[in-house]
Amino acid sequence: MNRPHHTISYLPGLDGLRAIAVLAVIVYHANKSWLPGGFLGVEVFFVISGYLITLLLINESQQQGRISFKRFWIRRARRLLPAMWTLLLGVTMYASLFEREELGKLRGDVIAAFVYVFNWFKIWSGSSYFDASALDPLRHLWSLAVEEQFYLVWPLLIALVMKRFGRRPAKLGIIFLGISIAISLYVATSYAAGVRGTPIETPEQYISLFGHAVSRLDFLFLGTLGRSGGLFMGAALAFWYRPDMFASTAKSSDRHVVSVFGVAGIAGLTYLMWVFRDVITIPETGDVRGYDPLFQGGFLLVGVASVAVITAAVHPHSFIGNKVLGNPVFTYLGRRSYGLYLYHWPVYQLYRKVSSNYLSLAQFVVLSLIVLALTEISYRFIEMPIRQGQFGEWWHKLRYPRTDADTERRTKFFALGAVAAVLPVFSVVSLALGTGEGKIAESIKRNEGVVQNLLGTTVPPDLSATTLPATQTTTLDGQVIPILAIGDSVMLGAANILTERGITVDALKSRPFRQALEISNYVKSIGRLGEFVIIHLGTNGPVDQATLDEIMVPLKDVDIVLMVTAHVPTRKWQDSNNELIRAMPNAYGNVRVLDWFKVAEAHPEYLYGDKVHLNNQGQRTYADLIMQAIGK
Repeated sequence: MNRPHHTISYLPGLDGLRAIAVLAVIVYHANKSWLPGGFLGVEVFFVISGYLITLLLINESQQQGRISFKRFWIRRARRLLPAMWTLLLGVTMYASLFEREELGKLRGDVIAAFVYVFNWFKIWSGSSYFDASALDPLRHLWSLAVEEQFYLVWPLLIALVMKRFGRRPAKLGIIFLGISIAISLYVATSYAAGVRGTPIETPEQYISLFGHAVSRLDFLFLGTLGRSGGLFMGAALAFWYRPDMFASTAKSSDRHVVSVFGVAGIAGLTYLMWVFRDVITIPETGDVRGYDPLFQGGFLLVGVASVAVITAAVHPHSFIGNKVLGNPVFTYLGRRSYGLYLYHWPVYQLYRKVSSNYLSLAQFVVLSLIVLALTEISYRFIEMPIRQGQFGEWWHKLRYPRTDADTERRTKFFALGAVAAVLPVFSVVSLALGTGEGKIAESIKRNEGVVQNLLGTTVPPDLSATTLPATQTTTLDGQVIPILAIGDSVMLGAANILTERGITVDALKSRPFRQALEISNYVKSIGRLGEFVIIHLGTNGPVDQATLDEIMVPLKDVDIVLMVTAHVPTRKWQDSNNELIRAMPNAYGNVRVLDWFKVAEAHPEYLYGDKVHLNNQGQRTYADLIMQAIGK
C-alpha cells in the first residue's frame, strides 16, 4: 500500500512569530512598565509548540505509518538539553563565585530544572513566581518544564488518536479544540479572586496537593494542566490546517484572507498584552483581582489570536508570513528564540539582583547585547553542532585517533579539559554543600522566631479538614506592651535588634497597611497598649487617609505613635504613601515621623540589592533611628 508522502518545508513565518513572542517576554522581564502583558509571549510559544509538534507527528504517522517515539525524544533532547545544561552550569558557577548565599536555595532549582519538573517544584515549595524580592535566576524555566512534559506524553497521545481517528482529522481537531475550551473553563472556575494572604487568612486562595497547601494562583499559572490549553489549541489547528494544503507555486486568492487573519491576530495579541497590565501590579499588594480577566478566558483569547497569526505565518504565499514575519531579522531571532529565552532572565537578574529593580533603557540595551552574544555562541558552538551530529563525529575522532597528530590533539584536549573542569567541579560541589537561602530570605528567617503574632496562629491549616482551627492569640503574660512595633518584612529584618532593645515586634511578610488597624484595635481592646507604638508599613501596597485616620482611633491615647516612611522605589504608591505619613503630625499631636525613605535614599549601602530590605548595617542603623525617634 502506497502511503501519501508529506514533507514540511521550513516555515519562516513561524520563526518570525517566535521572535515576536520572545521579544515580548524579554521586554516585559526588563521593565514591566514597557509592555505590561509581555509575559503572554509564553502562551504564544505554547500554541506554536502545540501546532508544530502535532504537525510533525501527523506527518510522520501518515508518511511512515507509525510514530517513532525514540527518534522523537532523541530529537527533542538534542534540541533542548545542551543549552539548558549549559545555562544551569553557568549559573551554578557564577553563584559559587559571587552569590554563595544563594547556593542552598539554588540547589533545589537546579535539580528541578535538570529533570524538567521546575514548575511543580515552585508550586510545591511555595516560592511564588511573583516574588519580586528574590534573586531567583532560573525562575523562567517553569515554562520549559511544561513544554518538556508535553513532549514526553504528546507522541503517545497522537499515535493513539491517529490510530483510532486517523482518517477523520477534522473530528480530531474538534476534539482537541473542545479539550482546550474545557481547560479554560476549568481554570476560570478554579480561580479565586480576592486578597491572597496566608492559608489561615485566605483559605480560598489555597488548594491541597497531596495534603500540602499550595497557592491556587501558582497552581493554575505554573501547573501543566492549567497551561496546556494553548498546546491543545495549537494541536487542533494542526489537524485542520497544514502548509501542504496549498500549492507551492500557484498563488491562490486565499492568501489575502489569511493575511487579514494574521493582521487581526497580531492586533489582538498587542491589545491583550496591554489590557492585562494590572496583572503585574495588583498581586504585589496581595490582591489578585488583576488576574480576573486573564484566568477567566484571557488565556483562551491569547490562543485564538495566536492561531489567527499562525494561519498566515505558515501559508506559503501570504504577505504576513513571507514579508512581515518572515523578514531576515525576525527569522534570525526566531531561530535563536530558545537561547534568547534561556539566557536573558539570568543575565538580567544577576545584574540587578531582584526583578523589582527595573532596567533603564541604557541597561536594557547593554545587557541585551550580552544576551545576544551568549545566545549566538550557544547556538553556533553548542546547540547546532549537537543537533547536526557534528559533536558526535568530533567525539568519535577524539576517542579513536587515526594519526599521531590526532593522538597529540587528544592529549592536549584532555590536559586542557582537566584544567577547565576545576571551576565546574568546584561549583557543583559548592552547590551540593551550600546552605544559603538568599540574603534577604535568610535575614527574614533569622528574625521570625522573635516576633509576636498578636492576632493569631501562623500554623498552616489542614486543608482536608472541614473547619479551620480557632484563632490562638499570644499572651505575653498579660502585661501592658510598653513599645509595640507593627511592620512588614522590612521591619522583620531588624526584629532581633529591636527586640533586644525592649520592643515587642509584630512583623509579617507581605502585610498590608490596614492590618495595623486590626492589631491596634485588638491590643486596645485587651487593655495592653503602652506608651509607644511604631508603625512601618506601605511596602506592599497603597494606603489612603481614611485608613490612617481609622488606625489613629485606638491609638489616640498613646503617648507617641511613630510612623516610618517606606522606601520601595519601584512601586507607584511609595510617594503618595509617604506624603500622607509626613502630614500626619499636622492632624495628630502624638504622631512623629521617621523619614526612613530619605535615610535610605542617602545611604543605599544600608539596603540589599532589591533597594527595600535591610542588610546588617541597615538593620542596626534602622534600630538606632527608631530608638532616637521615641526618645529612648
